[in-house]
Amino acid sequence: MTETRTVTIGEIAISAQDPLALITGPCQLESHDHARMMAEKIAEACAPSGTRFIFKASYDKANRSSISTQRGLGMEEGLTILSKIREEFGCPMLTDVHSESHCAPAAEAVDVLQIPAFLCRQTDLLLAAGETGAAINVKKGQFLAPWDMGNVAEKIASTGNQRIMLCDRGTSFGYNTLVSDFRGLPTMAKTGYPVVFDATHSVQQPGGQGTTSGGQREFAPVLARAAVAVGVAALFIETHEDPDDAPSDGPNMIPVDQMRALIDRLVAFDRLSKGL
Repeated sequence: MTETRTVTIGEIAISAQDPLALITGPCQLESHDHARMMAEKIAEACAPSGTRFIFKASYDKANRSSISTQRGLGMEEGLTILSKIREEFGCPMLTDVHSESHCAPAAEAVDVLQIPAFLCRQTDLLLAAGETGAAINVKKGQFLAPWDMGNVAEKIASTGNQRIMLCDRGTSFGYNTLVSDFRGLPTMAKTGYPVVFDATHSVQQPGGQGTTSGGQREFAPVLARAAVAVGVAALFIETHEDPDDAPSDGPNMIPVDQMRALIDRLVAFDRLSKGL
């Protein structure tokens, strides 16, 4: 993997040369109590290996398959919860933003703004996110070639903010299907920005259940191991205590009681891949 600049988020250094970082949490914020419980379980799973994690959860899932599916708690309540979790657990926070007006308020409560894949070419959104000075995790659109992400990064960097991470989450492969091309990871790393691999959304089947997306969570650990072997800076893995009853993306998420074993194995792969 090409040597990349380091993006520092709290006490976490994210680059192709540093130990693997983890972005993890439930897809959708459900309540303060649920977020707190998830953060506690994730911290316990990461502790044995010393893995640093960024807690993620979305206050609004604005790109749901159907008008009838749950979107989340909304910005005001959601950002209040994320701010409280950050204060209690001392870990950085990440959430999605879907419009320019959300960027500045979100950046006051969280450490990383995430640009959803469907919106990665929305220039005004990228500029508004970059202008906050927060770290930006921008997901590669399912419709984009990996080398096109250089143009995406340049839009954000034009604001003077180079705290940019580029995230692969699979590429459209026919209807309701994604495929992961691991050649894209070193290709995106040539931009000089750290590369993140989203293991759980890469096994999503977009719209595969009609009004919701399906997924094949059993393959997420397989893809995660492959990405770490290539040499990514960070992994994005959504998790939940009961994925089958989660309000969104349940078919993709890893049960949280399986996370410790998965993290331990991924850390071993990372040390081997990077010679740490």
